[in-house]
Amino acid sequence: MSRTHSRSALLAGGILVLLLLTAASCDDHDTGVRLGTATVGTVGEIVEAPGSVTARTAATLTAPAAGTLADLRVESGDRVARGDVLAVLDSPELRRRRDAARKALAQAPSGGGAPTGGTAAFTQVRRTTDEQAAQAFELALEAADQIADPRLREVMRRQVDAARKQYRAASAAADAAVRAVQHGVASLSEAVSSLSAAQRLQAQQAYDLADAAVDALTLKAPVSGVVQLGGPAPDPAGGGLSALLSDGAESVRNPTAGVDPAVAEGAYVAPGTPVLTVVDVGRLGLAAEVDETDVLLVKPGVAADVELDAATGATYPATVRSVDLLPVTSARGGVSYRVRLDLGEGAYTDGSGAAPTPRPGMSAVVRLRVRQADAAVTVPASAVVSVDGRDTVWAVQDGHYRSIPVRLGVRGEDTVQVVSGVTAGQRIVVAGTDRVENGAGAP
Repeated sequence: MSRTHSRSALLAGGILVLLLLTAASCDDHDTGVRLGTATVGTVGEIVEAPGSVTARTAATLTAPAAGTLADLRVESGDRVARGDVLAVLDSPELRRRRDAARKALAQAPSGGGAPTGGTAAFTQVRRTTDEQAAQAFELALEAADQIADPRLREVMRRQVDAARKQYRAASAAADAAVRAVQHGVASLSEAVSSLSAAQRLQAQQAYDLADAAVDALTLKAPVSGVVQLGGPAPDPAGGGLSALLSDGAESVRNPTAGVDPAVAEGAYVAPGTPVLTVVDVGRLGLAAEVDETDVLLVKPGVAADVELDAATGATYPATVRSVDLLPVTSARGGVSYRVRLDLGEGAYTDGSGAAPTPRPGMSAVVRLRVRQADAAVTVPASAVVSVDGRDTVWAVQDGHYRSIPVRLGVRGEDTVQVVSGVTAGQRIVVAGTDRVENGAGAP
């Protein structure tokens, strides 16, 4: 056969394939040629691919600032719900920043009291206020980027963006008021009011953002799932658990050799240190790598049987959910495509009961049942050879061997479907095809 698969298998069912083997011999001399008969039956094609168990998603919560782990409320293996408080960190730096912002807010002007020095003084005060606002926004964005929960991180970034736009409008109004005074079209009180409004807004926004950064020190579960202290264990090959997740996870730093990566209560944490990970195992899946020669046969909805290295003697049902469009480099250096599957509950093949629940990252062998033909004309796979680049079967016609080009359909490991060229009941050579010649006599 000119095309090979990772692995194929014959599916039982339908009409049994009965091969009538006879020895093509003269005077009981065995020539090594075996004859059989093309029959009607069911044949299935299976593509085998390596894979691994995946969690639905995972989120690693990291320290948003330098400080200490003041309160750790969970242990590894605990199940938590989304929104649960898991840990609280203490960051003197963020608290000092908030206290300073609170003090500045209390001292912000409430109106009146024009700065001495005329419009030049107004301009200088406005520039100073702009610089303070810009610094507050940058510090707030830095704090937001340290938040592991993508939803909370995005909320805080939007809060900073909204505050920046709001302040820009207030600053522009103050600038316009100063210019109006310079041109004699506005009173000094109007300029004082606009400048005071910008200063108060800047002080209030700086405090709100600093307070939000302190609130981020309270780590809450972004998803429901099972807790693991620290971050995902790094993979020596560079993948890690994050590569085995359906929706990805936060990347983590490599831990120091010989040191438990889990952060103990009261321990110091640097910004970005993984504190704990929540893994959503509510729906386990699989990520399989299918070779490019087979991937066009794999479609959403295709059923599969799965075996795990960790659960000998058990099989798990799975269904293809999606097939990636872009390729990945396989472990063997070839081109493959990632296929994602939903994983069902397994059972032991000997009927002894339910199989254990897998863990994310476990190695698996996935057998995808890509095609099946019922009531099909079938021949043994050994009967098909390549002649001049074409699939060919040696048949017996009028007592002589004849090479017949055939078109194949579903290909099993032991049996293949013949779409055209051979009919059911026709005698064919099933072994020793290299010992027959066109036109030679057949028994």
